Amino acid sequence: MTGEKLSVEMLKIRSNLPIILCSGYSEKISGPMAMALGIRKFMEKPLLMNDLARVIRDLLDDNNEQ
Repeated sequence: MTGEKLSVEMLKIRSNLPIILCSGYSEKISGPMAMALGIRKFMEKPLLMNDLARVIRDLLDDNNEQ
């Protein structure tokens, strides 16, 4: 199962789940495509841990505000 398929299945169970999809080069999915599936953030590899930490913090803060 691909990450995007897993994300879709998880969102069926919990629609507000803040999913971050990390992928290397892919022609199958892009940021806009991921967002259309309900994935909150799409990050391309390689990524910096500081960037990932910031995205996680932002998503957690957004969830706490809702």
